[in-house]
Amino acid sequence: MKRVMLGLAAVAVLGFTAGAQQAAQTETNPVSNGLRRLEASEAKNTVAAVEVMPADKFSFRPTPQQNTFGHLVSHMVEMNYRFCSMISGAEAPKVTPTKETDPKDTLVPALKASFDFCTQTLANVEDSKLGEQVPFFGGRMTSRGAIVVILAQDYGDHYSTAAMYLRLNGLLPPTAQAPQGPPPAKQ
Repeated sequence: MKRVMLGLAAVAVLGFTAGAQQAAQTETNPVSNGLRRLEASEAKNTVAAVEVMPADKFSFRPTPQQNTFGHLVSHMVEMNYRFCSMISGAEAPKVTPTKETDPKDTLVPALKASFDFCTQTLANVEDSKLGEQVPFFGGRMTSRGAIVVILAQDYGDHYSTAAMYLRLNGLLPPTAQAPQGPPPAKQ
């Protein structure tokens, strides 16, 4: 028993030491890198959620006071271009604005293109630039870093809204579906 306890203590110490060594290594752009990882994940999940919704359900709204699913997608397109442009300093491309009444085969490619723009422009963002002030809504100025936080919040809000709309239509959002692919190999 004493040997087992000593062995467990040694494993715990080694694990703590390895973790401390990893923690001692600093990341050059932790906020920007975190945003890039978040954007990649959100692009995958959000586009997949929009693709799950049938074309005839893009006009769906849970109540008369709420937006349609098409409005949500159109809004996501606009916010991706606007916020990723503000964060990166890159000019958003001139694209035809989407409308909530646009069909699925217009909205899905527009959403993909807006995420592609974010992926490309956020690739060059560095934490040292996040304190810079940029024009925001209502003529106010705010930091690029504040817009990073707003974009991250929007990603969560947008995906959760899309997931709710899917579930209200009897569909599972991508993150609630069983993993696809071959079953794990037996050992």
